[in-house]
Amino acid sequence: MTVNGKAVSREVEERTLLVTFLRDQLGLTGTHVGCDTSQCGACVVHIDGRSVKSCTMLAAQADGAAVTTIEGLAAADGTLHPMQAAFREHHGLQCGFCTPGMVMSAVDLVTANPSPSEHDVREGLEGNICRCTGYHNIVKAVMAGAEAMQGGTMKAAAE
Repeated sequence: MTVNGKAVSREVEERTLLVTFLRDQLGLTGTHVGCDTSQCGACVVHIDGRSVKSCTMLAAQADGAAVTTIEGLAAADGTLHPMQAAFREHHGLQCGFCTPGMVMSAVDLVTANPSPSEHDVREGLEGNICRCTGYHNIVKAVMAGAEAMQGGTMKAAAE
């Protein structure tokens, strides 16, 4: 598989979950394990451009796939992806545990729907649980991130 643009190959046990492979074998700890039951969304990554809860997929199932984790969103020079920057700018995080999964889900949502409504964002993030923020700033961040991903600025969304 390719992970964050780099080819990787490892021998793994048949039962190894993708989230375990990413964290334990590749050291990509931005993908979090929150619930072990696919309820929380903290483990969301992109597989061939689509968001997937990596605790629901075996590592072997990703053979030949392009996997992007939260670490792979930022540019090589460290410049944050527009959605990451929007979460920072609009305080779309508190403890930060759910943030990687939220950001990955939000990027997929906006890729599929470049101009989401607030309702679209709330519905699109239903599979991601945050226990700290109450979602208001997360929704603001996703709306701003959507605008920034389309080449706009986040200034309008901040008002």
